[in-house]
Formats: sequence, C-alpha cells, structure tokens
Amino acid sequence: MASKIFVNLPVKDLKQAIIFYTRLGFSFNPQFTDDGATCMVISEHIFVMLLLENRFSNFTKKQIADASKVTEAIICIDAASRDEVDEMIRNAISAGGKTPNNKQDHGWMYGHGFEDLDGHLWEVMWMDQSAMPGHKNQSSNNVHA
Repeated sequence: MASKIFVNLPVKDLKQAIIFYTRLGFSFNPQFTDDGATCMVISEHIFVMLLLENRFSNFTKKQIADASKVTEAIICIDAASRDEVDEMIRNAISAGGKTPNNKQDHGWMYGHGFEDLDGHLWEVMWMDQSAMPGHKNQSSNNVHA
C-alpha cells in the first residue's frame, strides 16, 4: 500500500509559484529543487512537485491543460481548524490567488478554496468527523473483541 503521495503540477513561472506557496506557509525540499522544478512539502507524507511546463511535458504525451481555462483536478488539503482554513485563503488572496467559490459551512465540515497563480484549484477543509451526520460514537457501541 502506498505511504506517500507526490502530486505533479505544471507551472508557468517557477519562481513566482515558490513565492506564492511560501506566503501560504509551505516549505520546499532543496534536494528536489532546480531551475525547472521544486518539491513543495505539504506534510511528512504529501508533496507537490511544481514543474515548469517544459519539464512537466517530459512526463506525458498529452497536451498540458491550461488550468486558468479548464479544471484538470481539485486538490483538497485538510486544516486543523476553521481559522486555519480562513487564514490560508487570506494568504492565498494576498499572494495573488483568487477565490472561485464561496466558503462552505455544514457545521461539522467547513471549507473554502483558492486558485493559485496558474489556475490550479485547491480546497482547504476542516472536519469534525465525530459531529458528522450519521456518525456513531464508537465507545457507545459496547462492541468487545
């Protein structure tokens, strides 16, 4: 079973992408960074390879989607709190990103999203799974092994 994920995203301007994501609080692994690519660290097990489009094209025979015009994926990451969701969105906007949709508040789940400088869509979500509709508290089930 896989233990890590590496998402690969094409970017038009690597230096500007690094500045943008640094302002959102992400760091980069210098071992996997050069003039054409960088490894953005989201967590201990989640990484995003930001690759200049010409480098990205080495990995596919398909045309690279222009994320400012079409949606190729929506990347969703979790947040520790509602405040952390709002802070990331504020940081994304102040760094030049956009918010394509309104925030969503379902009580037990709260989220908002942003478009980065290349138009890639990101969702930032906080969830209280114990308050999720239909969730049963495991300790009250009295199940014994």
